Amino acid sequence: MPKSTAHSTTLLFIGDSITDCDRRDPAHAPLGQGYVKLVRDLLVLRQPESNFNIINRGIGGNTVDDLRSRWHEDALLHRPETLVVKIGINDLNQFLCQPEKAFLSPEGFAAIHKRLLARTRAELPETRIIALSPFFLSTDGGEDSYRAKVLQILPEYIAAVRNNARKYSAHFIDLHAIFQQRLQVHHPDVYCAEPVHPNHTGHLVIADAVYSTITS
Repeated sequence: MPKSTAHSTTLLFIGDSITDCDRRDPAHAPLGQGYVKLVRDLLVLRQPESNFNIINRGIGGNTVDDLRSRWHEDALLHRPETLVVKIGINDLNQFLCQPEKAFLSPEGFAAIHKRLLARTRAELPETRIIALSPFFLSTDGGEDSYRAKVLQILPEYIAAVRNNARKYSAHFIDLHAIFQQRLQVHHPDVYCAEPVHPNHTGHLVIADAVYSTITS
């Protein structure tokens, strides 16, 4: 099949370790071995004549404030036609451990996340933004466990992403809801070794949702 000579469409993914997924390891560079690579694979498989330039700018451990610090060079300068943003679980986890840090709170997270989308809309008005919710692969309903505390506060971070996406005409994907629906059928071990980082099957769930949105 001849290679397409059409204009290359840039898809840029930015976020924390779930997006990073070893993309800085020479063995897995430049896309990593998670959902970003799987989205690329689905595009190659199902749209072989399309010309996509896939960029991964995930960095493990990042909070939304870390994204703010590198937003110009790692996101805006690439001028992507589609920008996928996945962030939030590190903000939540760090806030539970350091509640005195207001910028990590749901309100602080919402404000910084809003600034990122607002800046993108102002500088790249035609860019398609896809905002992914944070998620936590657990169904722990206890009152005292750390996992239960995460699940109790997580809806506030998800609501922030949802509301900001609506305000700035971005697509919103509620990954937590998608995973929670699957956990009604499967044990979490099917999708992860621990609640934050998905295994290959978990990344495939994310990739499927992102691919469906990109191609809709």
